[in-house]
Amino acid sequence: MIEKKTTFFSEGKRLQASLYYPDDLSTAGPHPALIVNSGYQGFNEFYPKLFAEKFTQHGFICLGFDYRGMADSEGEKGTVLIEQQVEDIRNAVTFMLSQEDVDDHRIGLVGWGMGAANVVLAGEQERSVAGVAALNGFYEGERWLKSIHTYDEWTRILDEVKEDRARRVLEGESKLADTFEHYPLDPATKDYVGKELEQVYGFGHPTRLQFTESIMNLKAERVVKYLSPTPLFIAHGVNNTLHPIDEAVGLYEAAESPKTLYTIEGRHNDFMYRDHPEFVLMCERVQEFFDEAFRVSASPSRIKSA
Repeated sequence: MIEKKTTFFSEGKRLQASLYYPDDLSTAGPHPALIVNSGYQGFNEFYPKLFAEKFTQHGFICLGFDYRGMADSEGEKGTVLIEQQVEDIRNAVTFMLSQEDVDDHRIGLVGWGMGAANVVLAGEQERSVAGVAALNGFYEGERWLKSIHTYDEWTRILDEVKEDRARRVLEGESKLADTFEHYPLDPATKDYVGKELEQVYGFGHPTRLQFTESIMNLKAERVVKYLSPTPLFIAHGVNNTLHPIDEAVGLYEAAESPKTLYTIEGRHNDFMYRDHPEFVLMCERVQEFFDEAFRVSASPSRIKSA
């Protein structure tokens, strides 16, 4: 895989990004492309790059980037808002449409974790996207957040969110808190994060409490029906206790065709290693999904109607 560092702007903020190319990319083009999006912490260096290693082997050009405020991308550190990340993804699509070696009719979105809902929302708004793959995400933020907390914890969170909104209005700033203050990791995910992610540059920065309100306002399941006719691929770990599989089932049931639900024999990220059989198999299924989605989107009748 060949990595080319680049940047693009998202609502006036310069985002750090990488274009990933197959080692044997033919000169004949244009080529299909995938924009691979990270989860909560929003770093290109880990999951987008990991996926790009697989997808470039299949002939796709890939783009990975750091969301606003993450790593060396411009933006306020600690501000994590889903609506801003969706804007970043939409602007990444515009950036890829400007690349001469990318086929305008064969651009797909891949989102991991929290990024799974992001790509559903961005894909519903960006009709130039030919396919969307949502992996191990949650899709109704308030329902999900409430499901992983006790009643007392949830009551406290509601009070803190209300207080933080007042603070933003009266004092002009949201409170900084621990990275996982309201987004607690299950034991298996916490162990993986400690071993694999904590050493990533920029990981673990305190996050403003406004993030929790942004999660509560996330309603991807309610808008996913409007994604159609863009095809949707949903993959989810059957034993995922961070984002329970009911989230994937709910999204699948709410979506219109064409849609696919693929189950992974694993939890949230216990299989996220480049040579793990479940990771390899999941990437193969994603590649097959986009092969078909791109075949349809590149057909003369589809291009003409678009």
